[in-house]
Amino acid sequence: MKPAKEELFKRQITLQEIGEVGQEKLQNASVLVVGCGGLGSPIAVYLASSGIGKIHLVDFDTVDITNLHRQVFYSLEDVDQPKAEVLSAFIKKRAPFTEVIFSNNPITKDNVFELIEKVDIIVDGTDSLPTKYLLNDACVIKNKPLVYGSLYKFDGYVATFNVLQNDGSYSTNLRDAFPEMATDIPNCEEAGTLNPIVGMIAMQQVNEVLKLVTGIGKPLINQLRIYNTLQNTELKMKLKPTFLKDKIVKLFKVQTYVDAACSGQNSDWQISPEELKKRLSFRAEANNLEIIAVLNNLKLPFEVQQTIHINSFDADKITVDKSKTYVMVCQRGFNSYRATVKLKNKYPDLEVLNLTGGISSYK
Repeated sequence: MKPAKEELFKRQITLQEIGEVGQEKLQNASVLVVGCGGLGSPIAVYLASSGIGKIHLVDFDTVDITNLHRQVFYSLEDVDQPKAEVLSAFIKKRAPFTEVIFSNNPITKDNVFELIEKVDIIVDGTDSLPTKYLLNDACVIKNKPLVYGSLYKFDGYVATFNVLQNDGSYSTNLRDAFPEMATDIPNCEEAGTLNPIVGMIAMQQVNEVLKLVTGIGKPLINQLRIYNTLQNTELKMKLKPTFLKDKIVKLFKVQTYVDAACSGQNSDWQISPEELKKRLSFRAEANNLEIIAVLNNLKLPFEVQQTIHINSFDADKITVDKSKTYVMVCQRGFNSYRATVKLKNKYPDLEVLNLTGGISSYK
């Protein structure tokens, strides 16, 4: 039985600043949520619960057991299932006035414009730097507001970028804060994260969307809010519009925005968990393997010769034995694939394999 809209949103409509007019604005709004993980999953649920009329979820990934400590809208039964599909089903059970669609494919330079042009607001819930810059640049080009969120250990970052202002100009974007894409910033798999900061930043992003849609309050424009949970400290970095649209248009033409975690992996450079187990079970085969773990403190079900953090992985510093096969491993097979590519580029004739799906798939 579908409840009455006035009853479902009664507490929200009671707010004088929202009222029935504000609730109708939420009902008429459409939002693209990119990433259905730690940030994106609570963002989507709370936006739907607030009455956003249309939500499009985008995520290529599946639920992993390591997600559950912070991605609280997934359960043990959801492990190995597509995140966007599972989250869509969850939302439909509790948000009868929200239309939810989902895409299980990654967002890329080829499809980004098609995805953002159909919505009012884009929300960045990813942990991929290339994807963050792709969203930023595409939103600048298409004059779309972007609600940005990012995490690093105990720090959270949130801002609202590219909002149309009263003078006809647009507010600052991600490149006004960080002009160049950093190459040494680890994601949560590499650096780790504690779940409170994930929820805090997600809720701030939801708050920004609701303010943009209803027109109340003061959005976080022309500034970047940085919050540290350990010290309860807050910094607001003031931004000025220096990286303008014309420059981003030129940059968009030459940048690929490719993330190894999202892009297709070379099937010839893969070894399945089953095949690795088989090789390790025979002494002669096992002695021919050199296994390198590319994340520190990674718990492995077998011994490894080396453990190297991905940020410091340097193929030039690896002494190789070309008579052996090198197997790169990490938690889920993304960072180890990056290392595989680097080692193959340095030694094209060396047999280097990536453990498909990482240790999470090695049962």
